[in-house]
Amino acid sequence: MPPGLIALAIGAFGIGLTEFVIMGLLPEVAHDFGVTESAAGWLISGYALAVVVGALVLTAAATRLPKKPVLLGLIVLFIVGNALTALADDYGVAMLGRIIAALCHGAFFGIGSVVAAGLVAPENKAGAIAIMFTGLTAANVFGVPFGTFLGQELGWRSTFWAISGIGVLAFIGIALLVPRLPRPTAQVSLRGELAAFRSGQVWFSLVVTILAFGGMFGAFTYIAYTLTEVSGFATSAVPWLLVLFGAGLVLGNWLGGRLADRAIDRTLVIFIAALVIVLVLFAASAQSGVATIVALFLMGGFGFGTVPGLQSRVMQYAGGAPTLASGANIGAFNIGNALGAWAGGVGISAGLGYTSPIWMGAILTGVALVVMVVAAARARAHAADTRDGKPTPTAPVPVG
Repeated sequence: MPPGLIALAIGAFGIGLTEFVIMGLLPEVAHDFGVTESAAGWLISGYALAVVVGALVLTAAATRLPKKPVLLGLIVLFIVGNALTALADDYGVAMLGRIIAALCHGAFFGIGSVVAAGLVAPENKAGAIAIMFTGLTAANVFGVPFGTFLGQELGWRSTFWAISGIGVLAFIGIALLVPRLPRPTAQVSLRGELAAFRSGQVWFSLVVTILAFGGMFGAFTYIAYTLTEVSGFATSAVPWLLVLFGAGLVLGNWLGGRLADRAIDRTLVIFIAALVIVLVLFAASAQSGVATIVALFLMGGFGFGTVPGLQSRVMQYAGGAPTLASGANIGAFNIGNALGAWAGGVGISAGLGYTSPIWMGAILTGVALVVMVVAAARARAHAADTRDGKPTPTAPVPVG
């Protein structure tokens, strides 16, 4: 395994920790700044929106630049944002720090995916991307519980100082372990990167990302209420159950990456179909503690098992200019997060109970499955026509 992948995974760990750890520290943050918890919640929503902006704008701006210096610059932005959050003396400064840190998120994963894929042989690209995303899954399993504990014991600012330290470690790792990749050729321009979006398969991939990840996140956003109000678990058991969910993320990410290297579309169809089944069974049996424990693990596994394949697929169909499309797919993950959270909230507001977010998630994921099946069928038809020498409009757009 190229050591550069470990450095990228450390960066992913820090970024994942930044995104999710504040969920466990909102009461402390709200009290410190004298704002309501709903206002403090905008530190999460504002971050997610800034991720989408950064995924598109910063990735586009870096199209012609060498990727290693860009990654180092993004990590510096990450360190500055988290340090500013830790130093903030009022809510507005904290929000600014969150936005600065979030701007690097989408661009780092988008450009980092291209770099990770370039460090290995073509047949191992999805696996390399999965290794980088292991840092994100590890942040959920280990980082968030520890970061929450640290913030509760030493003050929430200590957590963001620790995250800044992780950023420094990632900077050193990338500087020493990631090789300096060749500068993009003059042909790889912003216009060329945008041309990748003329491929129908790129758009299919983005839509599947939004719907599939939105389905899982919609079920997960309100999972604490489901676990306590429906499944009957004590509040103290929730963190441990979330660790189980995180363990499913890690296993699913690893397995999904390995299988996607063999057959991307088949892996995605199987994993998304399995996720639909798990969500339906979870919603129907959430009153059972045992069924809930099994469903949590499988939901994390099949849900995050789609990530390496989806990221690799959008890069594949972007042709010779995958960087902006890769960043756009990171933005699509966050749009899916927002869509899923909104859909789950609609179900609860309508009085459908705390299993309704899981049903809504199953519906979104079911639509994702339909779109994925159509995309795979069209891709097979294109491949058959190409073998017969018949060009089709779904062919990836050449960049030049």
